[in-house]
Amino acid sequence: MLIEILTCLCVILGVAYYTVLERKVLSYSQTRKGPNKAGFMGLAQPLADALKLFIKEGCFPHGSNPFVFVFAPALALILALSLWHLYPSNYGYSNVIWGLLLFFCITALNVYGTLLAGWASNSKYAFLGALRAAAQTISYEVSMLLILLFPAFMMMSSSWESASGMLFPVCLLLFPLGAVWFTSTLAETNRAPFDFAEGESEIVSGFNIEFSGALFALIFLGEYASILFMSMATVIWFSSVLGPITLTMEILVVSIMFLLVRGAYPRYRYDLLMMLCWKSFLPLALASLFLVLLAGF
Repeated sequence: MLIEILTCLCVILGVAYYTVLERKVLSYSQTRKGPNKAGFMGLAQPLADALKLFIKEGCFPHGSNPFVFVFAPALALILALSLWHLYPSNYGYSNVIWGLLLFFCITALNVYGTLLAGWASNSKYAFLGALRAAAQTISYEVSMLLILLFPAFMMMSSSWESASGMLFPVCLLLFPLGAVWFTSTLAETNRAPFDFAEGESEIVSGFNIEFSGALFALIFLGEYASILFMSMATVIWFSSVLGPITLTMEILVVSIMFLLVRGAYPRYRYDLLMMLCWKSFLPLALASLFLVLLAGF
């Protein structure tokens, strides 16, 4: 139990300082300084943000469902933290042999947090944003999970511990598949340029428009914990890991790529995003799966 609690605390602390890194990367890409007043070089900024959010008064919209309104952000955070149960470590508390299947199951439940948050708000803007986010998430889950089967079949294992011990980077066998995987993770985690579920630069930000204070912080923590986990999944299944330090550095590089993409590319159009999934990514994922099965026979 102690290891599970420490893992969750480390993930939340990593999420807090990942937000500072994001604001620094985006600010320097736009010739700005970013947060640099709270503490040394702005390192106390996430603590100040967390304090501000958690002491704010919680607002419940008129006519909303109070239980589901609180349950949806909590569900989003719990699912994001439960994914880190699969983190391959020498100090882990379990070795999940069918860890990839557990990842599929938990990832498929993520859409319910978004959908329930939009429905419980009793707002047509939040509900339409939740429907759009659900359609986007479900669509990209299909191609993303099919792509993940390619390295799993190549390694003949669905264990994250076994995948972390692979010395040959699988992405070199079919490099476009790695690029498609990374793009799918951007869409799956609602990151720019595919942040249609929550436009952070807009007044009506999507399914979370009615959330404030601690409930908004839970949604925020769940989203960024998923981003870090997807970065870790990219490294483990598509790259080679030589040790814990190498794993940490590669996760940092991939997570910074999430930030650079947000600073470099404009927002995509929603109909083009869905067409990209069903007409481009899904056929490529099925072709790669057929290729690896053909090679196995």
